[in-house]
Amino acid sequence: MDPETITGAIANNVRAQRAHRHMTLDELAARSGVSRGMLVQVEQGRTNPSINTLIRIADALGVTVARMVEVSDIPVVRVVNAADVVTFPHGEASSARLLVGTDAPAILELWDWRLAPGEHHDGDAHPSGTREMLTVLEGELTLSVYGRSHVIAEGGAVVFSADRPHKYTNQGEVPLRFVMVVTEPRETPDQ
Repeated sequence: MDPETITGAIANNVRAQRAHRHMTLDELAARSGVSRGMLVQVEQGRTNPSINTLIRIADALGVTVARMVEVSDIPVVRVVNAADVVTFPHGEASSARLLVGTDAPAILELWDWRLAPGEHHDGDAHPSGTREMLTVLEGELTLSVYGRSHVIAEGGAVVFSADRPHKYTNQGEVPLRFVMVVTEPRETPDQ
């Protein structure tokens, strides 16, 4: 899917979700920690926000990142072709691909991550109760949560509370690839 289509979908979806909740730009800025100016640029389709920015906006609106990048309504069965997967470039040779997601009846996202040797991603804290589960397909992941590091080898898996800052790092010599599921509660404590 081309970047202009994704940027347009994000703009429309953020505007629609904010309007549906009768939120002002200032209220969304306060809840998300994203500046009002950045929100204006996002809603006008003038910028393609980073993963962390999009996560903060989606969390503040109580929806998934997948809902933010949806181009059309979700049918009963939704097949996502490889060409339609939303890819967020990360660093020189890394990426995060949002394969599919839903926010009804449960908020779920399925991600395919690739981190080049020496690269990392700092994940912001998600809403209270959010969990992440992942499995390492290639390489070795160093996961840091709450000041502790955990090494997950190829073929291994981990589940953790993602309602605190966390970090994925490839400290190895070979590319790292992992698949991750994010699940968060439908209602966050401040709603």
